[in-house]
Amino acid sequence: MFKKKSLGQHFLNSPQIIADIVSAGKVVDGDVVVEIGPGEGILTKGLLATGAHVIAIEKDDRLIPELQTTFAKEISVRQLELIHADVLDLGLPHITEKPYKVVANIPYYITGQIIRMFLESDHQPKSMTLLVQKEVAERVVAKDGKESLLSLSVKVFGEPKIARVVGRGAFTPQPNVDSAVLCIENISKDKLAGLEAKLFFTVIHAGFAHKRKQLLPNLADLYKKDQLLKAFEKCKINTKARAEDLPLTTWIQLCNILTKC
Repeated sequence: MFKKKSLGQHFLNSPQIIADIVSAGKVVDGDVVVEIGPGEGILTKGLLATGAHVIAIEKDDRLIPELQTTFAKEISVRQLELIHADVLDLGLPHITEKPYKVVANIPYYITGQIIRMFLESDHQPKSMTLLVQKEVAERVVAKDGKESLLSLSVKVFGEPKIARVVGRGAFTPQPNVDSAVLCIENISKDKLAGLEAKLFFTVIHAGFAHKRKQLLPNLADLYKKDQLLKAFEKCKINTKARAEDLPLTTWIQLCNILTKC
């Protein structure tokens, strides 16, 4: 089938990588798994083979009849639920109320939106296993030791790791970049206990507003300089530090102190 560039469609063609994704997601019999963009269904088959109940959400109307034919049996016995929708429009309450995992080969251009949608929701998944652009995966785990808005937005809710790298030759059509299997486990809102998520994200967004600037002047739009200096001293933050230099624990400590200013 002709792939839609507008939907960022790159379909997997490697059985070994499918097996590795399912294994990385720790999918077992009885799990409820949400798959975003099943495409032609190669990952769907791997998920169903574990005995899991799969909820597959596909936006491309051309693929729905093909998926309905391929998985007619699984749909009839209700092991597979096929939803024709854009996951970003659907909303989590309309997907499942049960505990669930997310396992998906998602379009790269909506990676950030997908991650935020699930992690920031009131009904978070138990884990997320996503095939994403390698560069994005490395940014999430802060491979270079430098944090980013994306890495902090993930780490405040879960523990990210790269399960494996996937070469561009494993896809049809072949993308221009390599990919990686990104796993986010132990998902919860425990790290934000007593701290409003809105305030946390307001502060880190301000901190990264001007990447080349030091953190102190970046935060001056939100707080007075004397408040910031006192907070920096309590957190033992160098006044010349940049936003990328602070680990998550320090950001949370800083936010907690600033809420009392």
